[in-house]
Amino acid sequence: MKSPVGCRIVVFLMLLLVLGGTSLTLAQEPVTISFWSRDSNRALVEALAEAWNASHDAKLEVTIIPASDYVTKVGTAIAAGAPPDLLAIDLIYVPKFAAANQLTEIGELAKEIPFFDQLSPSHIRLAQYEGGLYALPFNAEASVLLYNKKLFRQAGLDPEKPPTTWDEIYEAAKAIAALGDDIAGFYFSGACAGCNAFTFMPLIWASGGDILSEDGTEPTLTDPAVKDALEFYRKMWEEGLMPESAAVDTGAEFLSVFFADNIGMMGSGAFAISIIKNEHPEIEFGISFLPGREGNVSSFAGGDSIAIANGSPHVAEAFEFIQWTLSEEVQLEMYAKKANLPVRIDLAENKYFEEDPRLTVNAQAMALGRTPYSLVYN
Repeated sequence: MKSPVGCRIVVFLMLLLVLGGTSLTLAQEPVTISFWSRDSNRALVEALAEAWNASHDAKLEVTIIPASDYVTKVGTAIAAGAPPDLLAIDLIYVPKFAAANQLTEIGELAKEIPFFDQLSPSHIRLAQYEGGLYALPFNAEASVLLYNKKLFRQAGLDPEKPPTTWDEIYEAAKAIAALGDDIAGFYFSGACAGCNAFTFMPLIWASGGDILSEDGTEPTLTDPAVKDALEFYRKMWEEGLMPESAAVDTGAEFLSVFFADNIGMMGSGAFAISIIKNEHPEIEFGISFLPGREGNVSSFAGGDSIAIANGSPHVAEAFEFIQWTLSEEVQLEMYAKKANLPVRIDLAENKYFEEDPRLTVNAQAMALGRTPYSLVYN
């Protein structure tokens, strides 16, 4: 029989083991990674979060914020010392966030990724500031010309031969508008600065002009190509080839106006394909390049970068999520399969894009795209 003292020692040791095990369990509780994104990324972000949470110990908690409020809310949260761990940021804003010391420098971590040199060049260029790297590509966008094949056919135009010059756009818009019944030849969101940077600047670039100097510090609005592009739009406006609603559209109708099946052409983005195919399969549409005055082409390389906020307590876990999103499996099965552009050059050609040539046009547009580098874009 054990002595009372021996029994107390055994009980004491057992308590230590229990308490120690409890403490160990608490210490190993999986972390929660907070992730903020603008609402335009909702479908992609929520799908990624679901897949990540089902396969990883660290859990992702997503907050979706209206795009119009995003930059202000993120800046305020970081300044208040309450940043999220991860941010999906329009790539054009990344230089400003980096300059304001609001992002974590991740250059050494990023360059250990085996396919680092295959990541979208525009995203990487805009993620650099004073020798550091502050973000990696999250999703890619390219601006393209979206057109309604049914209206082309009704107007006597070849639906398999989209316009390749400004004059051809004008003539097609005039023929389509002549169909009547509230049908418009062309559309643009006239009161949306971001929409027009995305779809109007390529017209200037493809014509050999620009609105900013190469370093982004000086305006070049006296460039003849800028004047010509503005006159091109104004000509279509004055001749009634656009609906009057275009003048006041702040971007709310940037793509949805096309769903009414009465818009001939408009500048849009790579994202349009999956939305129209999934939500409006009845619309017969084509995708082509945004042309210059005489036939060259260009595109705005858009999309979001993903960054770790300065002050995040979960840098390692947050970077693990970033690296996971860039993996071949995720890029193909959760991006390309759903008609989203991969952000890796080596995956631009894939089995899913072979099924729809319009996706290949998007990938080609992204490859030739440009993005201004600016600290004052917002």
